[in-house]
Amino acid sequence: MLLSALGQGAIYAPMALGVFIAFRILNTPDLTIDGSFVFGMTVCAMVTVAGHPIAAVFAGTAAGMIAGLVTGILQTTLQINAILSGILTMTGLYTINYMVLGGQANLYLQSMQTNETGVEVPVASQTIYKMMASVFGSGEISALVLSAIIVVVVSIILCIFFKTRPGMAIRATGDNEEMVRSSSINADRSRTFGIMLANSLVGLSGAMLCQQQRYADLGSGNGMLVVGLASVIIGQALFGKRGVTIGVVSAVVGSVIYRIILQGAYQIDMPSYMVKLLSALIVTIALVMPLTKEKMNTMRIRRAGEKEAYK
Repeated sequence: MLLSALGQGAIYAPMALGVFIAFRILNTPDLTIDGSFVFGMTVCAMVTVAGHPIAAVFAGTAAGMIAGLVTGILQTTLQINAILSGILTMTGLYTINYMVLGGQANLYLQSMQTNETGVEVPVASQTIYKMMASVFGSGEISALVLSAIIVVVVSIILCIFFKTRPGMAIRATGDNEEMVRSSSINADRSRTFGIMLANSLVGLSGAMLCQQQRYADLGSGNGMLVVGLASVIIGQALFGKRGVTIGVVSAVVGSVIYRIILQGAYQIDMPSYMVKLLSALIVTIALVMPLTKEKMNTMRIRRAGEKEAYK
């Protein structure tokens, strides 16, 4: 159970990082995420079936980045409300994803090949997880190791990037956009690039899930925003609001903890349709935790003061 939770947590960690960039760094409610997650998945599926599993992961990441570019242009160039921009892109992506999959709701990673008897049979496509299993042995451990390597590399790159000039421009845009606009920094460009970066990570997560489960499905993106928020908020409840590096780590850890909570719920025979409700409850509890902690501290200080007064 724990291995499965860790593996799922690692696969969804890039998506949590994308939500962290959009909501915590850029301070923007980006609803593109549900669509860009599936966009990364569908593009990855098509390239994988074509026989390029490694390129498929990069293609899924690029697909998410393109989705973010559209949302960024809607927000900055066309001055459309941030929430509405995300909804418009997400809605349009549903049709695009349907087209990418060739007019079908799902696609298994397999292709038809002619066997020795001249009969066409379906053959499973190669994926990065199958390639990893061929080297280190099959099982959840090799998949977990590969996902963890990807997440660690992505996290290190992000931590370094946000200390560079373009990264700090994105952070400054999220902190105080008006001040950034009064300086020499192009706030629209920083915002657009930040949204592209966030959605590229979401697309990467969709691509990783596609190759791990070996199929793409149009319904896979439903509720991804809430899942990402749950991961970010759980991480924040544990680590607090600190610097970018801690924020990146907290998003990854939050993703893993969220999956462990879900696995625990499945162990008590929770119906699958209850997952959305559980996710909403987790987010609510995580959001209330800082306020509860603050009230408890206030009560503790008040009681200590009352004890001192009665001495």
